[in-house]
Amino acid sequence: METESRIEAALEQAVRAATAPSCPQRLASAIRYAVFPGGGRVRPGLCLAVARAHDDPDPGLADAAAVAVELFHCASLVQDDLPCFDDAPLRRGQPSLHKRFGEEIAILVGDALIVMAFNAVSSHVAKQPAKSAAILGALARAAGAPAGIAAGQAWESEPSVDVNAYHHAKTAALFEAAAVAGAIVGDADPEAWRATGGQLGEAYQVADDLADALGESGRLGKPIHQDGHKSRPSVVADLGVAGALAQLDRLIGQAMQSIPECRGRRDVQDFLSLAAARLCPPEIRQQTAAAGSGSALDCG
Repeated sequence: METESRIEAALEQAVRAATAPSCPQRLASAIRYAVFPGGGRVRPGLCLAVARAHDDPDPGLADAAAVAVELFHCASLVQDDLPCFDDAPLRRGQPSLHKRFGEEIAILVGDALIVMAFNAVSSHVAKQPAKSAAILGALARAAGAPAGIAAGQAWESEPSVDVNAYHHAKTAALFEAAAVAGAIVGDADPEAWRATGGQLGEAYQVADDLADALGESGRLGKPIHQDGHKSRPSVVADLGVAGALAQLDRLIGQAMQSIPECRGRRDVQDFLSLAAARLCPPEIRQQTAAAGSGSALDCG
């Protein structure tokens, strides 16, 4: 609960600064709509968990890094829902941002959130120049090209796609940045944490593919069966449901094993266990078992 309230307070501060009275009202309202209420906040939670595992020596910078990671994620959702991509009518159980505010404002919100993310960290450059620069570099790598979120979205426009490269860029790269940023704040080796973040991120993408194939739109808060309708790369299409479930379990296990030795290793394991539990909706495993092809593995 402490982590959740810390993340929400830091996000509120960033949004309030960006939506000051001088900001156009519709843009300000749309920025807030894009950020609140949030989803699981797993990416910023991972950032803070890693920083705390190394005694959280600079909570202000840790909060800024966590905020930046979440704002990049929110920007990617706004852009992913646009008519030129998914044309999704729903997000988190509400009308998607372009449905609520219009396409023009949605594009501007995506841009604004990205700028806000960089601004959150850059405000710490004077006090922590080396750490802030390293975090900004990690965020840029995760957000752009050749292997960040922008590249992940662009893979959907290619005639042939490497599913692993697509999923890593679209989802895992930002999880990697979250873990790396937390390690930088904690004066730890950021590369030692890259695998933990990346494997958790890949697990989230597998879970998303499963939810799209087997989930219920009302429960997920967004449209389903989009991968099939849009001929998108999917782990379920490649491996089947049982194979995707097994892949999900393997990735969670690998993420657990890859956590570096540190004072707070057990706390990070607990965080990953909670995150993993959210990835295993019982109804999906029940559907698979009923079909006679269930995975015997447990991801909790």
